[in-house]
Amino acid sequence: MEVKVINNDIDKALKVLKNKLSKSGLFKELKLRRAYEKPSVRKKRKAIEARRRLAKAQRRRSG
Repeated sequence: MEVKVINNDIDKALKVLKNKLSKSGLFKELKLRRAYEKPSVRKKRKAIEARRRLAKAQRRRSG
């Protein structure tokens, strides 16, 4: 991932970088990997995430 610094504006470049990283899901992944997650909990979380994605996709299609 690459972010260009324009006019030595590091604050803006950092903001853009953080935004890109959060959209890519890196922060979420790091948070999940901080502690052990039991397989049953992982399976349940993945099912909930899949339902959320499906509902979001359906809202986009109908709206």
